[in-house]
Amino acid sequence: METQKKENPEPPPREAVDRGRVELTGEPVSTETDTGNGGTEKQAPGTGPQKFKNNARRLRMERMMSKAELARRAGVSTLTIDRVERGLSCRMDTKRKIIEALGLKPSDRSMVFADDE
Repeated sequence: METQKKENPEPPPREAVDRGRVELTGEPVSTETDTGNGGTEKQAPGTGPQKFKNNARRLRMERMMSKAELARRAGVSTLTIDRVERGLSCRMDTKRKIIEALGLKPSDRSMVFADDE
């Protein structure tokens, strides 16, 4: 009985994907972003996630609180705190949790998140 070997097709060529790498043509590669609801959203080449100005880090440091402590008090991950402090967007519920964990009232949201009006 003869066993047939299946030929493995050649792997697809490695293409540059996000993180600012460029294809051989020198053009930036467009990226896809997870929208959080099971879909993805294409971004134009050279654009990243939108950043928002906030005072979360300054207020946390004034209170001599670590990221881990703020995350624990707010009930979110330290990664979420890091992202918020870098100015990336987050859900309204997350903003509320961070504001309250900093010992502020929800009406003081403009002290933390300047983009809220």
